[in-house]
Amino acid sequence: MIDGTTLIAWGFRPGRWFHDGLKTANAMRAGGADDDAIFTALQAMQPVEALMRTNGVPFAMLIEAASELERANIAAVTQHMDALMRVPTIVAGAVMPDACPSGVTAGTVPVGGVVACEDALHPGFHSSDICCSVAMTVFARKDDPGRVLDAVHDVTHFGPGGRDGILMPPDDVMSQFARNPFLKGLERFAIGHFATQGDGNHFAYVGHLRSTGQVALVTHHGSRGLGAQLYKRGMAVARRHTAIHAPKVPGHNAWIKASSDDGRAYWEALQVVRLWTKANHITIHDLTAAKIGNAIADRFWNEHNFVFRKTDGLFYHGKGATPNWSGFSADDDGRTLVPLNMAEPVLVLKHKNNKDALGFAPHGAGRNIGRKAFLRENRPELPAGIDARFYCGKADLSELPQAYKNAASVRSQIVTYGLGEVIDEVIPYGSIMAGDWESDAPWRRTK
Repeated sequence: MIDGTTLIAWGFRPGRWFHDGLKTANAMRAGGADDDAIFTALQAMQPVEALMRTNGVPFAMLIEAASELERANIAAVTQHMDALMRVPTIVAGAVMPDACPSGVTAGTVPVGGVVACEDALHPGFHSSDICCSVAMTVFARKDDPGRVLDAVHDVTHFGPGGRDGILMPPDDVMSQFARNPFLKGLERFAIGHFATQGDGNHFAYVGHLRSTGQVALVTHHGSRGLGAQLYKRGMAVARRHTAIHAPKVPGHNAWIKASSDDGRAYWEALQVVRLWTKANHITIHDLTAAKIGNAIADRFWNEHNFVFRKTDGLFYHGKGATPNWSGFSADDDGRTLVPLNMAEPVLVLKHKNNKDALGFAPHGAGRNIGRKAFLRENRPELPAGIDARFYCGKADLSELPQAYKNAASVRSQIVTYGLGEVIDEVIPYGSIMAGDWESDAPWRRTK
């Protein structure tokens, strides 16, 4: 029997890979293989450590500051990107005009950050809100936007948990769970959270197209508990892989080798979650259309928190960044949506594949400081002339327009850096968000 002592005597370095190496070696010995054949097989299995780079790969900073607060924000984003670009799988990067830090640990991908990776899927680069996305439906006949907002309020659900009354996701989505190791057992999340919108900055927004005056509904949310659970599973596999092949890489920058069995399964799981999220948007829009009795004249959607593979074979991770090149997905129709805040228009962009931006555009207005810091330093007020609703009944002050970057500045930078062409806008009437449901949560009442 071949054991660890044998492998060490043959010159192999001990490590976590010994477990699989010994299984392979003894299976080959049982099959009649000689020492030379076993040694060759083990050489192929022995991990080659990928080291963090001493100097980071250059990246494009497509962002400018107009105040001291914005300069401090850009400095923090730059520090994170500089640390991030030392990860050995990354070959290119870019920062969008709405960028802001998404964590305090050095090298955490910022919101508004894009990185292109070679043969690597990094769950931490899309985070737990997998496929956070926006969808727009334009109604055929003239309608009262207040009536549309009432209908959305009635048919959807914001905040934790699920809705009253189960709605099943499409069969062609659910049928793929059982055969994917990353999705198996997550069916209850896919069903329980279907046709719901979560909390935080997710919203349902109603307005009218500047071009035609037609009423439009825009929703913003991700994959809810389903995506969060897939992210946890993906991070666990990524950390195991990286601990063997690149132990000096921080855990939050861990990756799954895309060409491995795990990588192929994770990529497939991401595509299933994408389909679920798209169906989630469409179901809410269809329920609204049915409730108001209006036909659908136009519809499209796009994600801004996802991984995309281009023809160059690289995996482009956008953390709060909107893909803006033709054919970024099979259902791309040449347009992308960029919401700014509840009191500003939602921009409809025509694709403009800016090479410096790696083909991406901003996903919104972003923040200069975190939620808690903003509330400590400001007394925000509800915007005048906007029907701003909060599902739980209490306003989330950290989601009011003052909490975000100047929308006009972000829009100006889209033009300055050539990140997209604005071809239409949805002028706001009102919106619904979850609100500050945590302020009255059971654990707070107990305290």
